[in-house]
Amino acid sequence: MRFNALLSIAALVLSVVSSRAEDTAEPNVTAEPDVAVTATFAEANPFGHVVNGERNTLSLSVENKSGRNITLVNVAGSVHHPETHRLIKNLTTTKYGVPLMDGIKIQVPYAFYSEFKPGDLRLNVWLEHSLDDGSKYRVPAYDSVVTIVEPEISIFDFKLISTYLMVAAIFGGLSYLAYLNFVPQKKSRGKKTGAQSVSAPVGTVTASGAGGYQEEWIPEHHLKKAKKASGPSGDELSGSELSGTETRRRKGRK
Repeated sequence: MRFNALLSIAALVLSVVSSRAEDTAEPNVTAEPDVAVTATFAEANPFGHVVNGERNTLSLSVENKSGRNITLVNVAGSVHHPETHRLIKNLTTTKYGVPLMDGIKIQVPYAFYSEFKPGDLRLNVWLEHSLDDGSKYRVPAYDSVVTIVEPEISIFDFKLISTYLMVAAIFGGLSYLAYLNFVPQKKSRGKKTGAQSVSAPVGTVTASGAGGYQEEWIPEHHLKKAKKASGPSGDELSGSELSGTETRRRKGRK
């Protein structure tokens, strides 16, 4: 009787131990896989500055330590307020779909662009992977405050120079069109060739005096005064008058 009681007690203890072992083994199956991820900026950017308008790159070092088949799904990020952790904007999501071999470390690049006001912001970058059963897990890769800066301006920047030249050409063309349309243009005069043609006066033209002026343009009362004041000129004396005056002068000399 005592022997049977001992056997029953031993069987009960074994069943309890086995059930506890199963309970402790099940969480290990469903536990999150051990994946180590670290992210760093390039060596040319030791202070971790994020430049507006340029391609900013992070290098992620990923290692699968779980001993299970894991697939790298994507890498994504977001920008938050440095103090309140309020979400400002989600960054680009880069898809991979690359299997992570157990015990092998790989480098994964992640690039994003910034268009934020210069200052300090919190940058979060994470990695998402999945198991064979389709379950997905997110592993943080980078969580730190970064400084947003503007790109350095150089007078030898080809992009900047080409932009200025293009703007100047467009502005010059528009200015020229406005000048042609809104500014009155002077009429061009033709070249003078030879002697200018003089229009013939209307009516008869009579010339008096040595100047050869046209009397039709002079008022009549001026012409009458001029005729009264001036007697017959030497050119208008006839030949008989000239001979008479000469004979008188000869008689006077005798």
